[in-house]
Amino acid sequence: MQRILVSACLLGEQVRYDGSHKRSRHPILQQWVAENRVISICPELSGGMPVPRLPAEIASGEGGEKVLQRQTSVVDSSGADVSHTFIVGAQNALRIARLHEIHIAVLKEGSPSCGSHQVYDGSFKGHLVAGQGVTATLLRISGIFVFSEMEFNDAHNMLLHLEADGIASPIFHKP
Repeated sequence: MQRILVSACLLGEQVRYDGSHKRSRHPILQQWVAENRVISICPELSGGMPVPRLPAEIASGEGGEKVLQRQTSVVDSSGADVSHTFIVGAQNALRIARLHEIHIAVLKEGSPSCGSHQVYDGSFKGHLVAGQGVTATLLRISGIFVFSEMEFNDAHNMLLHLEADGIASPIFHKP
């Protein structure tokens, strides 16, 4: 049975920077939970950040790839560079995905860790720009299919495809 990596906040865990959650009640997620397919992850907590914590954004909205390449930083609202914890959290998420042979992740859109299509622009003014968070980027470049919470149907179709083929994703590689 294929397992799916899911952002902990989407499962109702109070792990967001302000101690809240973003629980999704999507029927597909509920089905996956009932089938015991879901592996929960909060990369920011896994990287060592507390709850609550200051909000963080990728400087200049550059995206997770630039953070992983150390060409830009994740900074919190006080201006402190918290890139290291975001990178460690992304590495931990990848390690968990590999441990469970996960090929699909559904992550929280907009997050500097988990955003799969959009992240905040680094101004702390609520402006979203096209881009990926640090964890979403690392998972994608490692061959994992990454979806946002608005793409449960697409993620489920990918799951059905992988299980119908009875094979692992052809682009998933273990080092």
